[in-house]
Amino acid sequence: MKKTTPYFILIAFLLAADQLTKWLVTKKVALHSAVPVIPGFFNITHIHNRGAIFGAFGRIGSPFVSIALTLASLTALGLVIYYFVKTPVSERGLKIALSLILAGALGNLADRLGRGYVVDFLDFYVNRWHWPFFNVADSSITVGAGLLLYFLFIRRPKCSLSSCGLGR
Repeated sequence: MKKTTPYFILIAFLLAADQLTKWLVTKKVALHSAVPVIPGFFNITHIHNRGAIFGAFGRIGSPFVSIALTLASLTALGLVIYYFVKTPVSERGLKIALSLILAGALGNLADRLGRGYVVDFLDFYVNRWHWPFFNVADSSITVGAGLLLYFLFIRRPKCSLSSCGLGR
């Protein structure tokens, strides 16, 4: 088995989980409707996010914003792929972090290109305070980014930043 195969399996699994959960929500939960899971704390709420992460820029409604976000997503995806390829296989933590980010970026990009918006549905709240809606792809990106920061700044990689493709 190739040394990168487990990372591609992780990416494929997370991408499939993201797309499957979004498909289920669009089929089973009406737009803007909430299904209580843990009353007072967690709902499945179907929304369309036309903005960036956590709905940033979503209310602007401009085609320019949509194009800019798609281009930004493609650029970020290209950078993550570059760093993934450049990172040695021995740096498992970095590879996992980049795999999570890749899976999330692909999931949300697939929505943006296919639907024109991203399906968000995870709704955590306490009383009237709601965390911004998100999905499996957003979770993958967030966990991957956290791991990436950890592996780069707390537990330094065995390779130098430049030999991992992460520096000058």
